[in-house]
Amino acid sequence: MDTSLNKYISETGFCSRREADRFIEECRVTINGKDADKGNRVKNGDVVKIDGENLKRKDAPVYIMLNKPKGITCTTDTNEKANIIDFIKYKSRIFPIGRLDKLSEGLIFMTNDGDIVNKILRAGNGHEKEYMVTTDKKIDYDFINKMRNGVKIMNTTTKPCFVKLEGDARFRIILKQGLNRQIRRMCETLGFKVTSLKRVRIMNFTIKGIEPGKWRYFTTAELELLNNLLANSSKTDGEDGMGE
Repeated sequence: MDTSLNKYISETGFCSRREADRFIEECRVTINGKDADKGNRVKNGDVVKIDGENLKRKDAPVYIMLNKPKGITCTTDTNEKANIIDFIKYKSRIFPIGRLDKLSEGLIFMTNDGDIVNKILRAGNGHEKEYMVTTDKKIDYDFINKMRNGVKIMNTTTKPCFVKLEGDARFRIILKQGLNRQIRRMCETLGFKVTSLKRVRIMNFTIKGIEPGKWRYFTTAELELLNNLLANSSKTDGEDGMGE
């Protein structure tokens, strides 16, 4: 039985389907020595390579929580300086689920399980991400209300969300969508600059106990909870829900 190329790549644990599509577009993927196209399908016996590297059978599933520090880029492209793969130096191939801006810090999941990626990322599944944000000047309740009700960025208006004032220039925000640099763009539209942005929670999982730059495996109980939370989630591609 054959399978779509991006699904095949994802199921090897090399990267997510979205990143596989990018590798294909960049002509970095071959099938049996020939440059691959997005529409290609992989049959038994086909040899698929990325950057000349044979894709191997996926290892046992790996699920990691990393407290990403500032300065690290969430990409599997090891040609990019300060990428998350070289930073974590894991013994086998894993990739980040979603992204955190290079200047942002906090919780990010890493795995070799391509099947769960879209279940977590797809905004339509409604999984929460919580952030603590500091701005360059004092904020007031007018700012908080505008952030709660939606701000026009990137030719769209952000969805209503939970926002709470936590200090003179500090607030907490919980998102279910995740447009590219969403929080920073929302603040910029309202005349504020983000000076610190930390993701403190994804779904029911927090960075409590994980020092900046450190990581740990999901516990057995956490994996059971994760599977329960994702049980009714669609893995069909849709609006991304794990930006910031």
